[in-house]
Amino acid sequence: MSLYEQLGGDAAVNAAVDIFYRKVLKDARISRFFQGVDMERQAAKQKAFLTMAFGGPNNYSGLDMRRGHAHLVAQGLDDSHFDAVVEHLGATLKELNVPDALIVQVAAIAETTRNDVLGK
Repeated sequence: MSLYEQLGGDAAVNAAVDIFYRKVLKDARISRFFQGVDMERQAAKQKAFLTMAFGGPNNYSGLDMRRGHAHLVAQGLDDSHFDAVVEHLGATLKELNVPDALIVQVAAIAETTRNDVLGK
C-alpha cells in the first residue's frame, strides 16, 4: 500500500494542504513568500505534487522544484524557511491524527526536495 493510500488518499491530501496553507500564511517567518500568490492555484499544484510524491496518481504538471522555487531563493529563501514549512506539514498531519510513523515518512520525502528547493 502506498503512502498516499495509507494517509487516506485524495480526501486526506486535500484536507492536509488546506490546513497546511492556513498555518503557513499565518507564519511571519514564511508568509511573505506567498504575497501576491493565487493560493487556490498554489494549493492545487501542491495537492497534485504531494499526491505524486506519496505514490498516488501523477497529475503534477508544475515546474521542477529547482526552477519552481528559484524566484524565492532570489528573495532569500533558505534552510530556516524550509524547516518552517516542514514543521507546518508535520503539525498539520498531527492535527489530522496521522500516525507518527507516517509523518516520519512524509518528512523524509520532503527532505529529499531540500537541495532543489533551495537551489543548492
